[in-house]
Amino acid sequence: MFCIAKLCKGASGKCLRGISVIFWDVTKNYDESKIVVFGAPFDGTVSYRPGARFASSAIRNESYSIETYSPYQDKDLEDIRVFDAGDLELPFGNTAKVIDKIEEFASKIINDGKIPFMIGGEHLVSLGPVRAATKKYRDLHIIHFDAHSDLRDEYLGETLSHATVIRRCWDLVGDGRIFQFGIRSGSREEIYWGREHVFTCFFNFSRLDVVLDKLRDKPVYLTVDLDVLDTSVFPGTGTPEAGGVTFLELLDAVNKVSRLNIVGLDITELSPPLDPTGASTSLACKLLREILLYVHK
Repeated sequence: MFCIAKLCKGASGKCLRGISVIFWDVTKNYDESKIVVFGAPFDGTVSYRPGARFASSAIRNESYSIETYSPYQDKDLEDIRVFDAGDLELPFGNTAKVIDKIEEFASKIINDGKIPFMIGGEHLVSLGPVRAATKKYRDLHIIHFDAHSDLRDEYLGETLSHATVIRRCWDLVGDGRIFQFGIRSGSREEIYWGREHVFTCFFNFSRLDVVLDKLRDKPVYLTVDLDVLDTSVFPGTGTPEAGGVTFLELLDAVNKVSRLNIVGLDITELSPPLDPTGASTSLACKLLREILLYVHK
């Protein structure tokens, strides 16, 4: 089902390298694609259980068993223009450089008029494409699905952490531009700080429609930390939190958000080794298919 390795020149003339295992054997060449998928295999600041760096390769392998056709949408991946650029080669031991390399790669995609879709990795990797998007879209707004608020200013003495990623995004976009859903964990300090600076809908997506009305015609970055899902359906994550949403609830929320002007997005925090049944990886792969079909216009 999968394509062989390839080199593809983007619109800027610089080469983008695909890899031998390509999602569903439906990848198009870079120039004709609308969405560019790439992996960011990094979990260097994980404070509990590592393994998220294996997510993108596991999802590619899992796509052997997932149909390209979606009965939820009556659409097929074979009919859309997506390019899989493979995984970035990221350095060990230098978190700031990791984020810089991700930002550089996402900027190239954005400047070529395409939508970057990153597969983490831990949630900190989202800072890279958000930085890239803010340089192109000055009025960028962020929709954030997660169990954790990630609004700490520092964690264990580090300002670059999976526990601080949304605070670092706030540094870039400021008040009134970050909208969080599904939150059910955080320190008292970060939750109280969030009340003054971001919009938070705890536990579910019940207030999503209100936010969508405000974001019509705004450039939007969507970041999905998969631990927003309940542990009963998604145990394969580094920091699990009981009381999450169902797969169908998440799918419905993504469907609604996809009607906005999505300029970049990611899914993060799948840790395949933590779910030996493979159910979490299968769910993430299926969600990837659905998001691609929703976002592709």
